[in-house]
Amino acid sequence: MKKGLIALSPLGVFIAFYLVTSIVAGDFYKIPITVAFMVSSIYAIAIFRNKPLNQRVNTFSHGAATEQMMLMIWIFVLAGAFAHSAKAMGCIDATVNLTLALLPPQMILAGMFLAACFVSISIGTSVGTIAALVPIAAGVASETNTDIALMTAIIVGGSFFGDNLSFISDTTIMATQTQGCRLSDKFRVNIYFVFPAALIVLLCYVFMGTDMGAPKHVAQVEWVKVIPYLVVLFTAIFGMNVMAVLTLGILLTGIIGLLTGSIDAYGWFGSMGEGILSMGELIIVTMMAGGILELIRQQGGIDFIIRLLTHGVSNKRGAEMSIAVLVSLVNICTANNTVAILTVGDISKQIGDRYGVDNRKCASILDTFSCTVQGLLPYGAQLLIAAGLASLSPVSIIPYLYYPFVLGIVAFLSILFRYPRRYS
Repeated sequence: MKKGLIALSPLGVFIAFYLVTSIVAGDFYKIPITVAFMVSSIYAIAIFRNKPLNQRVNTFSHGAATEQMMLMIWIFVLAGAFAHSAKAMGCIDATVNLTLALLPPQMILAGMFLAACFVSISIGTSVGTIAALVPIAAGVASETNTDIALMTAIIVGGSFFGDNLSFISDTTIMATQTQGCRLSDKFRVNIYFVFPAALIVLLCYVFMGTDMGAPKHVAQVEWVKVIPYLVVLFTAIFGMNVMAVLTLGILLTGIIGLLTGSIDAYGWFGSMGEGILSMGELIIVTMMAGGILELIRQQGGIDFIIRLLTHGVSNKRGAEMSIAVLVSLVNICTANNTVAILTVGDISKQIGDRYGVDNRKCASILDTFSCTVQGLLPYGAQLLIAAGLASLSPVSIIPYLYYPFVLGIVAFLSILFRYPRRYS
């Protein structure tokens, strides 16, 4: 017990240092998140004394530079370059004007949520959805005097609709593979969790939008400048790799910007450079989080959680609840919902088989709770990239993340009340 708690203590240090000091100061911008991660990184390396210091540093560095981490960093770099070059040549302004022209003021919040849900279920990735839509959402918020944190949270929430439900989502594929069921079967169970949650949140946004006033002015839409975003969205929907999608978007912003005279070559290069530099904090946080989590894993922190939660299970409801808590805690420790499912997939299958849990519901529980937790982590890739694109603190977005909160509550109640009956 003591060893397991010590292994998990770096997360406690991060939470205590960042959240507590920010609450005391009354300002979440007072303590830079990079400093909080630096303190917890030093602590993590210092407390694990079973290896020489250079080996502990190497372990930390290995976790900070895994293939998944480097892929995430590449996405950050390309997303920053695309967002800033698109803004410099007028692409974001044109897309915002198009959105305002098409949607009545009362439906802007609900419309943005539906757009995020549609894009995410089409491309199967929350990160890609956020990279494409958050700059537009921030522009719409500015034009309509809406809280940018709220508008950003709408996109983040909608992005997890597809991350959880899409047939091409890596979490869906991983959950079905580990539990031995078909994608279509898992989808049929998952909609019992997802659709009620999405409908509740959509109605909330419709209600919240009733008092929204019309934007001060809607400029004429420059259709040619909307092309980069349309191409990015449609190529992503048709399954192109997110890195290729963002690269194509960057090229189109330069070509259209040069042809329309909106930007010159040096301005284009400069805007890309600014965009990449703007992602510096996110890249640093991502790497330090990866290093801390690797040290936790190496010291048995994740194994401790698994042993603790699988002790004392005696029935189906307890088995389902243990699987939900298991994947949630491991997700907190890994900050990656796909990795969390992969880590606990086999043990969840064993628990499910032992107590007769339907493997389709087991896969849905794994996917739903991992997406719920991932959508609320201030150090998760999704909130970090959304915060970077909207120039916000990740913590400032969390209070407005209605969809992950509601999804988690619905999923919890489905276990508590054995819903849906035919799969329970």
